[in-house]
Amino acid sequence: MKVVVAHNRYRAAQPSGENTIVDTEIDQLTAAGVEVLPFLRSSDEIEELSTPAKALLPVSPIYAPRAQRELSRLIESHRPDVLHLHNPYPLISPWVVRTAHRYGVPVVQTVHNYRQVCSSGLYFRDGRICTDCRGRAFGLPAVVHRCYRGSRAQSALMATTLALHRPTWRSVDRYIALTGGIAGHLRDYGIPADRIVVKPNAMPDPGPPAPPGEGFLYFGRLSPEKGLALLLDAWQRHPDGSLGRLRIAGDGELRPLAEAAAVHRADIDYLGPLDRARVAAALRDTAVVLTVPTWHDVLPTVVIEALAAGRPVLGTALGGVPYLVGADQPAAPAGTGPAGGGPSAAAGSAAGGPSPSGTGTETPLAGAAGWVVPAEPGALAAALPVARADAAALAPAARARYETVFHPDVVTRRLVDIYADLAEGASRAR
Repeated sequence: MKVVVAHNRYRAAQPSGENTIVDTEIDQLTAAGVEVLPFLRSSDEIEELSTPAKALLPVSPIYAPRAQRELSRLIESHRPDVLHLHNPYPLISPWVVRTAHRYGVPVVQTVHNYRQVCSSGLYFRDGRICTDCRGRAFGLPAVVHRCYRGSRAQSALMATTLALHRPTWRSVDRYIALTGGIAGHLRDYGIPADRIVVKPNAMPDPGPPAPPGEGFLYFGRLSPEKGLALLLDAWQRHPDGSLGRLRIAGDGELRPLAEAAAVHRADIDYLGPLDRARVAAALRDTAVVLTVPTWHDVLPTVVIEALAAGRPVLGTALGGVPYLVGADQPAAPAGTGPAGGGPSAAAGSAAGGPSPSGTGTETPLAGAAGWVVPAEPGALAAALPVARADAAALAPAARARYETVFHPDVVTRRLVDIYADLAEGASRAR
């Protein structure tokens, strides 16, 4: 089987779990015997473009002519069975869906964010969850609030792109939703349920986990929506040293906040950005991993890494976190939360808990591999001692969840089945 994997890589200066997932998935597919034809572009290429090419950049999200020409040549030369699209912006464009269909090649897209509707892709603005553009033919609020790259002009371009490509997105043959919450988002957008399959990402198996370490680890991009400020607020409600150590790893705009916390608290260490080997070492040293987004983070890969290392996770009840740790509940009514018609501001809606305005006295909801709480400092502060006390008992279940749900053998088999089903359908249609 031949599969084109199309992805516009995010800038190297902006650490991206999506880039890591695409690279890992290509390796896993190749190991499974699939002939992968990478169709990769990088936003780092923009600086090297000629002056005329840079002049055309504003229209690239709508129609990237160079990408369409190069994809056409690739399809004509290799006759792939399927095109698998990840991120098309800005150098590939959703138009590749139409280009592939012109050659009779079915298209599957993995949905990593909410950019069918939201110009930033996050459903997050000014420190809060925002769904102002849901249900609109044109995302005017995104323009007003400069949601895309802080620019009103670029936000207008992205909102226009999303409006013009609504028919393109609705023509995709199969969507891969990483969680039930994303499946709900797609249904709310108008995608028929029979064109959506739920399949999470996988991470390579690091091998048998080490015995549990001590304390807590928070690692990833240090940006506002990832919840570092929320975590520090919760942590500082406990006496210095009473919870063991909190290690913070990563880089981003909130790095000064992490550095200042390490100066003022003896029980906080800022480790800086870590390479893969040092992340593995930090996971061995810890007992609990903290993932506390304040937005509907689709499928944070740090959770899968934690489970693979046999480390339970304490997280906020938003986005894919409840699903990852096995604390998700039956679907909420349509439109009320991530498991229904799309994300809402109710932090606990995906996990049966209250909203972020809760009192902070709520008991953390336990799952197979961790705990979730509302995205509220009091609730998180109350959960920290619980997680510390029960971490060792939950460690085997964390590893077991990884092996049964997120191991490459399990996930790659599912992905190959999706490709085969699409290819068979396209063959019958010819």
